[in-house]
Amino acid sequence: MPSLSLRINLDPDGRIGPGKIELLEQIAAFGSISAAARGMEMSYKHAWDLVEDMNRVFGKPLVAAQTGGRKGGGAQLTAVGLAVVSRFRAIERAAAAAAATHMEALQAEIDAG
Repeated sequence: MPSLSLRINLDPDGRIGPGKIELLEQIAAFGSISAAARGMEMSYKHAWDLVEDMNRVFGKPLVAAQTGGRKGGGAQLTAVGLAVVSRFRAIERAAAAAAATHMEALQAEIDAG
């Protein structure tokens, strides 16, 4: 069955898609940018750059990070970060529902071969 992948272009020059949303979800789950990066097999620098880009685009932090020390650092999503994840997933569900009939028709064309 075909699948739908959603990427949203944001004004003026930002984008958000499944990778950035997954990163936010992983940060929420692990409480750590570095653990989220490891789980997604990306460098900490790349993960941090993505977080900084999202913060820039939205004009406020999506992730609140505490620097490391003897007890280690940590990170959690802000209220804005949680809202962005929730809204993206809702848009994704709505788009998939709206496209379901057309996706099935595409698969039928493939199956008819």
